[in-house]
Amino acid sequence: MIDVLVAGGGPAGLAAAIRCAQAGLSVTVAEPRTAPIDKACGEGLMPSAVTRLAVLGVRPAGHPLRGIRYLDASHRVDAPFRHGDGLGVRRTTLHAALAARAAELSIPVVQERVTSVTQRDGVVLAAGLRARYLVAADGLHSSIRRACGLDPSRARQPRFGLRRHYRLAPWSDLVEVHWAAGAEAYVTPVAADLVGVAILGGAHGDFASRLAAFPELRSRLAGAAPASEIRGAGPLRQDVRRRSAGNVLLVGDASGYLDALTGEGIGVALAQAAVLARCLASGRPGDYERAWRRVSRRSWMLTAGLLWARHQALLGPRIVPAAQRLPAVFTTIVNLVGDA
Repeated sequence: MIDVLVAGGGPAGLAAAIRCAQAGLSVTVAEPRTAPIDKACGEGLMPSAVTRLAVLGVRPAGHPLRGIRYLDASHRVDAPFRHGDGLGVRRTTLHAALAARAAELSIPVVQERVTSVTQRDGVVLAAGLRARYLVAADGLHSSIRRACGLDPSRARQPRFGLRRHYRLAPWSDLVEVHWAAGAEAYVTPVAADLVGVAILGGAHGDFASRLAAFPELRSRLAGAAPASEIRGAGPLRQDVRRRSAGNVLLVGDASGYLDALTGEGIGVALAQAAVLARCLASGRPGDYERAWRRVSRRSWMLTAGLLWARHQALLGPRIVPAAQRLPAVFTTIVNLVGDA
């Protein structure tokens, strides 16, 4: 019997597996797909995420990020990171780097999808394996979460994301967040000749129609060759009731998600993986819920506040103008997220 079976070999799952192995636990990853796996995401890592990856022994190639820029049709404001650079990194590059590190640590990966779980006498049975603990890292719409009765309520004001890459040199070393009525576009440099564009908003419209809401950005991208297919994700919000059921524990997007508005998803997942491994190594899985809340609270509260303001008819259009008028406050908020 192994100590930990991780269901899901994406970044959150591999980070949890690496952390568990570093803590001296025997661990196996169950993932039916072959790495690297692509996903619709913004691909910008905050400075805290870069630091946490280094602790794992993972240093992916990418494009250094100096900070965040908010802009709308007539305003713009920059917020530099205060404690080191972030990193724009292609999702497939990040996944490949984590998979390589897991292989260095001799963490087995079995090509199985975990869809059902049985718990008996302190043992978890899944994918033909016996483990003391099962870590569910199977994403936003986790089937394990659903099987354990932890599935979320219906999303409120559901938001979705679409992402595509373009073959052109980045024009900035900042992540640009373009604001329009009811939508945002995130531009992340991920290589010397590649930028990623992720558009968040409601459920309606294809990528081209959504991009039309950002004329300055569309103009910059005119003539650039698309370098990836369009990928989508959503609904984004997942209100999970709790992070564990017996010896099954949730991590990453499977453990609950609010929105990609502040771009801290990978960083928070890495922090969750760290506290999860500590709880399991000490034989105290019951401590995980509190630990999860502690490391997730700041980003969750900041995202919730910004998302609430975004949906207010009077406040939403004033977010970028207010940030421009109060650049020190804006920079402080960005760094609270970046250091979370």
